[in-house]
Parts: sequence; structure tokens; C-alpha cells
Amino acid sequence: MHDQHNCGKNRLLAFLKTDDQKALQSEMESVPLDLQKLIIEPHKPIEHVYFVETGIISMLADAGEGRVEVGMIGREGLAGLPALLGAVQSPFAYLVQGAGTAQRIRTDALHRVIQERPSLIRLFSLYAAAMMAQIAQTTYANANFTLESRLARWILMVQDRTDGDELLITHEFLSLMLSVRRPGVTSATHVLEGIGAISAKRGRIIVRDREKLQDLADGAYEVAEHEYERLMALV
Repeated sequence: MHDQHNCGKNRLLAFLKTDDQKALQSEMESVPLDLQKLIIEPHKPIEHVYFVETGIISMLADAGEGRVEVGMIGREGLAGLPALLGAVQSPFAYLVQGAGTAQRIRTDALHRVIQERPSLIRLFSLYAAAMMAQIAQTTYANANFTLESRLARWILMVQDRTDGDELLITHEFLSLMLSVRRPGVTSATHVLEGIGAISAKRGRIIVRDREKLQDLADGAYEVAEHEYERLMALV
């Protein structure tokens, strides 16, 4: 039996059996995800794992001219996967790009619960595979698609993890997520506005036509999303 009523808003927890949920939640605390807060620093011990309820966390890798987003985590997943798999630290930074809330658990407590309830391993292993697919797809998109397609993909991914059509985001933050200069983001945004896919206002983007975004994103989008659903169906 699965008890989705008691698992909060995190989809990953919703896949767990009721007893497994309760075992985890007995060690969890609800915490806010403050905008632009660095919740996990690179190359430092991961003290907590975060099961996102609302909001979005970006995994950022250091690039030659700054940081670039290599993964996005919302209510479908968790932040701190390397610690869950036994690693002490991560080369990536985990930055809150959309404010919200999460259920947080200490890494040592999570390891203890997993030892006591090995049935958790299957779900977390499947999620790790889904996250690997997303990171690989992000790398592929960054290397092979236009900025306009990458922006369309990014907007779709954010909308998948939030409610509604309005996304609170600045061009400055988009330039960080896409690892391009701000004028490039402005130009790409104008292209998306020109085809009627979005409208952009100061500090926010409104999705007007999701199908047009999907057409523009083309093969950069949906591969990782479909893989997540396929893998979670195996739980």
C-alpha cells in the first residue's frame, strides 16, 4: 500500500510503501528553500538530503567562465543524491533557483533508515538512473542545440515542476542557468515571444503556448522526462 496523503508534495516519497514513508518521515524536518541559497556546497560533506515539495534546486558545475546548470530538481526528486549512494561529497553545487519547501533528513539518519529498510534501495536506485538520464540529456542539449531550443527546454522543465504558467525568473539568473551572456538570453527570449510561445516581463516569464515550446525544444526535451516516468513505473 502507498500512502500519498502522508508523503507531502514530493512525488518520490509518494512511490514508497506506507511503512517506508513513516520510517523516513520520523527522521525528517520541514525546511524552507530560500531563493538563491546554496544548500549543498561542492567538495564539502553533504550533511542533509532534501526531498523537494515546492520550489526548484539547480545542480551547478563549475565551467571556465562561471557555473552552468547540469541538473534540475523539483518535487519529483531529491537533492543530495551522491550522499544517498554512499559518497561523502559532490563536485556540484546545489542552488535554490525557485523558492519553496522541502523535507530534510540528515545523511547519517538516511543511511540508518536504508540499512533498516533495504526495500528503499530499489526506488532510490531507479531515481539515480533517472537523474543520470537528465544530466546526460542536459549535456547533449548544451552541446547540440541552439540557445532558443535550450531556453524552451529549460522553461518546460521549470513548468513541469511548478504550478501554473507564470515563472518568476530574471534574465540574469537565466544567463547563469544556461551559461550564456545576458544579451544572448534577451535575444532568445525575444525569439520565443515572437512565435507566441511566451511573454516576458520584468522578473517573470509567462507560458502562452506549451506546444510551441515543445516544438522548438525538439529532441532536447522529453527524453529524460519519459525516462523518469518509465523508471518510476517499475517501483
